[in-house]
Amino acid sequence: METRSGMVWSRGNQTSGLAYKAAELKTRRSAKGRIAKYKILPHREGTGLSEVLKEHCQEIKMDIQVKDAVAETLVQIQIALSRAEKKLEAQEATIKDLERAATDQSDRIVALEKEVARLAAMQGNLRGKVEDQENRSRRQNVRIMGLPEGTEGRDPTKYVAQMLDNLIFYIRLLDILAARKDHRGLSGEVLIDGIPQPSNFKCISGYVVQDDIIMGTLTVRENLLFSAALRLPSSIRFREKEKRVDQIISQLGLTKVSDSKVGTELIRGVSGGERKRTNIGMELITDPPVLFLDEPTTGLDSSTAKSVLTILKRLSISGRTIIFSIHQPQYFIFKLFDSMTLLVNGRMVYHGPAKTALQYFSSVGYECETFNNPADFFLDVITGDSIPVVSNNKGNQQHGVDLNNESSNMEVKRDKTLAQKLAESYVKSSQYQETVEMLKKIKRKGGVGEMKEIKMQSVTYTTGFFHQLFWVSNRIFKNFIRNPQSSIAEVFLNSLLGLFLGAIYFGVKPNSSGIQNRVGSYHFISSYVCFSSVSAVALFIQDRKIFIHEYISGYYRISAYFLATIIGDLLPIRTLPAIVFSCITYWMVGYQRILANFFFFMLILLLTSYSATSLAMAIGAGLDNMATAGMIINGIFVFAMTFSGLLVNLPSISNWLSWLQYLSIPRYSFAALQVNEFRNLYFCDDKQRNDTTLSQIVANCSGSMSPSKGICYGEEYLCGQGSGFGLWAIWGNIIVLACMTITFLTIAYGNLRFMRKFT
Repeated sequence: METRSGMVWSRGNQTSGLAYKAAELKTRRSAKGRIAKYKILPHREGTGLSEVLKEHCQEIKMDIQVKDAVAETLVQIQIALSRAEKKLEAQEATIKDLERAATDQSDRIVALEKEVARLAAMQGNLRGKVEDQENRSRRQNVRIMGLPEGTEGRDPTKYVAQMLDNLIFYIRLLDILAARKDHRGLSGEVLIDGIPQPSNFKCISGYVVQDDIIMGTLTVRENLLFSAALRLPSSIRFREKEKRVDQIISQLGLTKVSDSKVGTELIRGVSGGERKRTNIGMELITDPPVLFLDEPTTGLDSSTAKSVLTILKRLSISGRTIIFSIHQPQYFIFKLFDSMTLLVNGRMVYHGPAKTALQYFSSVGYECETFNNPADFFLDVITGDSIPVVSNNKGNQQHGVDLNNESSNMEVKRDKTLAQKLAESYVKSSQYQETVEMLKKIKRKGGVGEMKEIKMQSVTYTTGFFHQLFWVSNRIFKNFIRNPQSSIAEVFLNSLLGLFLGAIYFGVKPNSSGIQNRVGSYHFISSYVCFSSVSAVALFIQDRKIFIHEYISGYYRISAYFLATIIGDLLPIRTLPAIVFSCITYWMVGYQRILANFFFFMLILLLTSYSATSLAMAIGAGLDNMATAGMIINGIFVFAMTFSGLLVNLPSISNWLSWLQYLSIPRYSFAALQVNEFRNLYFCDDKQRNDTTLSQIVANCSGSMSPSKGICYGEEYLCGQGSGFGLWAIWGNIIVLACMTITFLTIAYGNLRFMRKFT
């Protein structure tokens, strides 16, 4: 007997042995971790082995089927789990995207809030600036200006600045330092490094005015070459002058635009910064030791202004003293100053290094805010209405609030009190004591004497008269060629009007209607030529600033400029259109087909144009306002047209008014044209010409004949107009027109000579 798995089996029984093996197999399967679902039944007698095996096989199959079903279920569960994981990942990604979008939205909200805050701050600043501007307009404007070193022991190449709260005083001081101020009423002495200012200082120094004074029709190189040709000595060869121009162009960074036109209202030119640098270059041609600039950043953006001031800084480092005025400088510009002088109502409130200015004002009770521009702070301090003054000086704050409720007279009083207070504080400072000691040292050496009247400055020239005449004429001629308004348009307009007049009076006939047409055409021609010369009134007004600046700087003499203007403007602009107009009109209208009469016609028109242009030039040279000059010249021509001889019979005018006819340019032009045409002209074709009858008519001339009816002889008409009919009658009017031209040109030259050239 053998015991296996707690059961007793009979070794002798073969069937029982097979059952044992089956039971053992099931037991092993259970031992492998599977659940034993089947029990080994005791062997029944009579049961076959095959049936037992079948039962067990069926059970095994069922077990396998269950296993497969469980495995399939597990697979489905795994698939469902993977799908769930993917959905979860997608949901997590969506959540992350939403979180990013929410973060971006919050950043945008923060940025918008900052922008709103910035705009609100800008609005507040603008309101403050508007209020500040209104307050300053009620007082006096403020400017900043560079100031040269006028004492010994200091570097003359430093950038220095001066702040002024009086615009008129600022302009006068800058012009006085540059020797461009009228000397009358001034006393004192201007020193350059302790030495009295030379009489021709304005010719050896440079001065760049606020408004760009430059010929826009010329290129950058041509403008610089014009300055070099007239301001450098004649001993220097022209090639060396060209090299000097190339050096200036390279130094100022104008190489790319050197051959570009500067530009006018009709011609596109260089940028504002390049234009300003060209103006600076024209003054640097002579290598001046001192360079004056009147607000060099006017009209420039911040970037361009920065580049211009950087160039000026480099020039100061190279050995020049830069004196400039500037309005509302940026902090970058303020950092360029080495020394600074503050003036309030003519009183000095600070003079010393620019870097120690904040420290000085802090010592007297004025603190500059951390992010405030020091230049703006100084201007606010000296005007007395700044936020730093109010916040750091309680006494001033209460005083300022009280003054806001009082009259403007009290405001002026407060300004004077503030100026006195600042001046007194400066007198007690160490900076003032240093300045006084330096002035005493110069006085001991003889640099400064007693206060005396400032002497008149002289103008010196480095070139001769004919050299100046050539270059100025050349520039005016180039301006004429490159300006379509004065060249092409003038000729085109005269040609068009000549064709129009010729079409109206085309082919006049020798009859009574022909007399009327001739007289009407001559009146139209003489009036048109006079009024077409009105444009000359702007000749000296438009170029007034250029002329004054270049004359004071020693470019040329007044006589050279005046004669060049006549050669370059009066002759080409007035001569060519008159010739074209004469050639078209004379032959289309059908005046006498005599060549001599045609040349007399042309000469009369030329002299009429010259005399009218000379009158316009004389008026323009004496005035500085275009509207006023235009109104005066037009009024004169309208008045002169009344006494031309058509609108009124000249012999019939009263004696106390008849003298006015001798001042009329159209009167001489109209009379000369009539004599030139009506001499030897016969209007009665149905009657034979009788010289005896003509002599009788001329002898009985009364000046009251009808201008168009009952007249057969041209001399008869001329006699009725009170005009002569001989050849001398033509030449007499021509001579008078020539004399009027010379007279008016002399008046124009006198106006230029005595023009106020100093402020």
